[in-house]
Amino acid sequence: MAAPELLDRIPLLSGVPRSVEELPGGLTNHNYKVTTPSGAYVVRVWASDGTLLAIDRDAEHANSIAAARAGVGAPVHDYLPGLGVLVVGFLPGCHTFTEADLHDQANLPRVAEACRRLHAGPRFVRDFDMFEVQRRYLEIVRERGFRLPPRYLDFMPTVTQIRKCLAIRDEGTVPCNNDLLPGNILDDGERLWLIDYEYAGNNDPCFELGNIWSESALPPGHLEQLVTAYYGRRLRHKIARARLLGLMSKYGWTLWASIQDGANETIDFDFWSWGMEKYERAVAEFTDPGLTGLMEEAARAD
Repeated sequence: MAAPELLDRIPLLSGVPRSVEELPGGLTNHNYKVTTPSGAYVVRVWASDGTLLAIDRDAEHANSIAAARAGVGAPVHDYLPGLGVLVVGFLPGCHTFTEADLHDQANLPRVAEACRRLHAGPRFVRDFDMFEVQRRYLEIVRERGFRLPPRYLDFMPTVTQIRKCLAIRDEGTVPCNNDLLPGNILDDGERLWLIDYEYAGNNDPCFELGNIWSESALPPGHLEQLVTAYYGRRLRHKIARARLLGLMSKYGWTLWASIQDGANETIDFDFWSWGMEKYERAVAEFTDPGLTGLMEEAARAD
């Protein structure tokens, strides 16, 4: 439970009646719902400084404000980096998505609409490129002697090919959350909200869509529906692009798990098994004979 002395150092919450409830989820933060007479808030307390994982807390704060302005993120009430705290508004009456919600095809157009709202909003203060993030993660893993999955380096030449093929039809970046696992999507019954901007940055919109697909292990047909809903029409090269970036999502976040497994001693979670599940799905895609055709599809015009 959040220490009373910590809450007392947050001006908005100091010296007022309050109730505190720990919220589930969060692998790099501890999250608490704090209810006061003036309203309810979520206090995010850093579980680590996030340096190894390329989390920039100042950028997270700025990007959270931008997402709120876009009408898709929770309002931001306070930021106290000296305490490792970000305070955002609690969104009442919301259902937190699960994988089952994303497997329900009726929700995919709603998810696409929420992404479009975010992507049309103010630019974020930094960029996010999974090819570069994966490269930095790999340097950390090798320098520190963290565990590397079997054959991980064997796929690096294919990663280079994927990056080159995606550059052919590169259409620029938009502000993306980049971490839309189901728990970061909230449903108030009318619209969806997107939360948690630790990894937010300007990115290819197809990474956002491919990452959603990857995080919930959705069937390929669901990704096609999600991409089609996002663009308003079926675009084969965008669907292929999202699939390739979804593969890069699995490949890159595998190393996130390796770093957490080797460096994080404060959170009781099996990061290695979590990462290996992603890696095994990535290997299946890297070794699929259809990967070359997918790259060709992403590079050609419809």
